[in-house]
Amino acid sequence: MTTPPHGGAQDTHTQDTTRGPPSCCKHKPVNDSRTLADRIEDLLPQTQCTKCGYDGCRPYAEAIAAGTASYNQCPPGGAEGVARLAKLLGKSVIPINPDNGVERPRPVAFIDESLCIGCTLCMQACPVDAIVGAPKQMHTIVKDLCTGCDLCVAPCPVDCIAMIPVTGTATGWDAWTQAQADEARGNYERRQARLASERDAAEARLAARRAAALSSASAGAAASTSGTTQGAASAAAVQSSVTPADDAQAKKKAIIEAALERARRKKAEMAQQGDGPRNTANVSADVQAQIDAAHARRRRLGIDESAQDGTDTPAPRGDKNEDTPA
Repeated sequence: MTTPPHGGAQDTHTQDTTRGPPSCCKHKPVNDSRTLADRIEDLLPQTQCTKCGYDGCRPYAEAIAAGTASYNQCPPGGAEGVARLAKLLGKSVIPINPDNGVERPRPVAFIDESLCIGCTLCMQACPVDAIVGAPKQMHTIVKDLCTGCDLCVAPCPVDCIAMIPVTGTATGWDAWTQAQADEARGNYERRQARLASERDAAEARLAARRAAALSSASAGAAASTSGTTQGAASAAAVQSSVTPADDAQAKKKAIIEAALERARRKKAEMAQQGDGPRNTANVSADVQAQIDAAHARRRRLGIDESAQDGTDTPAPRGDKNEDTPA
C-alpha cells in the first residue's frame, strides 16, 4: 500500500480548518452557571461602575447566568453590549433598561487641584486604582486607567471632580476597546487582591496585639496576691491596648474639619469673584444625581451647604443611625 502524496486524502477525523471541527470532535455545550458566567463576563466592558445594580462586572455576570438579572442593565456596554449578550444567551435584542442609565460617550474623571483637600475618599471609591495621591495631599487621575465609572464623584466632600467626555460622539463599545476592557479587569482584580492582603495583614496584627495583651494580663494576674483587683486592672489594660485613643480620633476629626473649612473658604472666594463650580460642565444626568445624593447625605450628617458658602447657619441633624464620615 502506497503512502498518499502530500495534499492527498487525509484521516476523516482530521479537522478541516476551512469548515471548523467535524461533528465527532465538537465540544458539548456546557450549561453550568459558573462557565456561563465566565462567558458573560468576557462580554462586559469591565468598567466596574455598578450601574447594573451589582458590585461589579463579575457579580452581574453571575446574576445573569443564574437568571436573577436581565442582560440589558449595562449602560457602558450600550446597545452593542446587549446584542452580544443576547447572541450568547440565544435571546432577542432589547433596549438598555433606563433605570440603569443611558448609553453615552465615555468620560474620564478630572480633579480640580485647587480645591482637592486630600481626603482620599475618591481613592477608596475608585475600583481600578486610577487615582494617585496621599492623605492631605493633592490627588490626580491617571487618565489611561480611568474607566469613567463615576464612582469617585459622589464621595468627594468638596465637589472637585468632573467627568469629562473624551470620545466625541462614540458611545458604548465604539468608545471602549476590548484591550481597554482587559486592562481594566486586570487592574480591578489586582486592587481586590491588594485590599484582601491588607485586610488579612491588619487582622493578623490585631490578633497578635490581643494575644500579647492577654498573655501579659494572665502573667500579671498569676503573680498578684489580690487576684480580683489585679484581674480587673489587667482587663482594663487589654481593652485600652486594642481600642484607638479618643484623643487620636479627635485629632483626626479636627484635621478633616480644618481641611473642609479651607476648601469652603476657597469656594466662597471663587463665588465672590464670579467663578462658579468647575465640575458642573458636561455632567450627565446620572452623575448629577450622584452629586445631589452626596449633598443630601452631607446635610443629613450635619455638614450644611450654607457652611460651604461661608455662613454659620446650623444644619439639621439627620438619623442618628447614619454613618459618620471617614
